[in-house]
This record gives sequence, structure tokens and C-alpha cells, in this order.
Amino acid sequence: MAERFFPNENPVGKKLIIFSNKDKPAEIVGVVDNARSEALIKEAEPEVYLPFWQFGFGLFVKHLVIRTASDPHLLVAAVERELRAIDPTVAIEHVKTLEEIRSESVAPQSFVMRLLVGFSIVASALVLVGVYSVISLSVGSRSREIAIRMAVGAQRRNVLCLVLKEGFKLILVGLVVGTGVAVALARLLGAFLFGVEPTDPATFVGVAILFTTIALLACYLPARRAAKIDPMEALRYE
Repeated sequence: MAERFFPNENPVGKKLIIFSNKDKPAEIVGVVDNARSEALIKEAEPEVYLPFWQFGFGLFVKHLVIRTASDPHLLVAAVERELRAIDPTVAIEHVKTLEEIRSESVAPQSFVMRLLVGFSIVASALVLVGVYSVISLSVGSRSREIAIRMAVGAQRRNVLCLVLKEGFKLILVGLVVGTGVAVALARLLGAFLFGVEPTDPATFVGVAILFTTIALLACYLPARRAAKIDPMEALRYE
């Protein structure tokens, strides 16, 4: 608010007319950080804090915030008792912890994100099963080729690298296409994120490394089976 209404000035000491009360302007005595009063996903708006005892807030809801090192729920009765000692007519309701308030603020977004995460886990599992199936089918169809390679001197590690290399090509294509689609759709997910940019580089790199590692493990089983092929058995079968 200070940057918007008092650019390049020191706002402390200036006057504000509150609620059209020209006879009693409020003096600015300090500037505090921005606060997201409406919801965590909304940007902070210009805001002013007024002294409770200097302004009649009869038409407004009053919020009392208390910091404690113990369980907040254990202090509710004591706080209510002290408030009624000050004003016996005060109505106390909606006693919540900040954790509860924060959870309620992002509840719709959290539900949607959990739903998307669930779908993404299922899709990822299907992709990994697909990679495993494709590599297994490839190994099965190339058993004679692999047997010939081993018969003429190829070592098991060479066969292992050959199969993993084929699997890595599939993984690389998937990463390129998937990253491109994710970047294109990132802005649609921006409304459900808080504290993280839709195109956060660390997230993209971390997910790419995770999927590459898991996919390579899915390729390792067929590769290991291919490395154990007995050349004579495979050639005799063919």
C-alpha cells in the first residue's frame, strides 16, 4: 500500500481519511509486510491496520491472534475467560488454529492437486509397464541376434548395455515430449500452486531424474534376462 499510494516517499507521519471521517484523519505510524488476508493463492492487496481502541469497529468482525508454544486448543477456555473479563457481552466463535485456517484456504486447490497426483501416478505406472513390455518384447524377438553376438565373443555387459541403450532411447523421447507438454500446460496449473512457479526448473529436473531412474530400472530386468541367454540354447531353438 505504501509503494502504491506513497511512491518514493516516507509514508510515516502522513494522514489517511478512514471511512470518510475528515475530522479525524488517521496518522501512519509504521509500515508492515504484505499479508494475504483473503486466501493464500491470492495476491496481497493494499491494506491498513487501525487501532482497535481508537476506532469504533462495531460493524466489523474482530480477530484475535495468539502465539503459543503449547497446543493452541488448550488455551481456548483461558482466552475466552480473559476476553469476557474485558467485555462480558463479547461473542466468541470460530476458534481455529492458523494451520486449520491455512488448510481451509487452499482446500479446493489441494483436492484438485491430490486428484491430479493420483491420475499422474496411475499414468506413470502404466508408462513404466509399457516400457518394460516393449523392451521385453524386443529382447524376445532379438534372442537369435543376441545369441549370435554372444557366440562370437560379446560379453554379458555388452548385451546389457545394448538393451539398456535401446530402452534409454525410448525414455529420452518420452522426456522430451513430456517436458514440452508439461511446459505448455504449466500455466493452467498455476492457479493450484502456492510458493512454487509453474515452470520451476528444480521441479522439472527432479521429476526428469526420477522418471529416468525408474524407467531404467524397468529396462534392467529384460536386459539382465537377455544377458543370461545361453547362445547354444537360443540357436538350437531358432
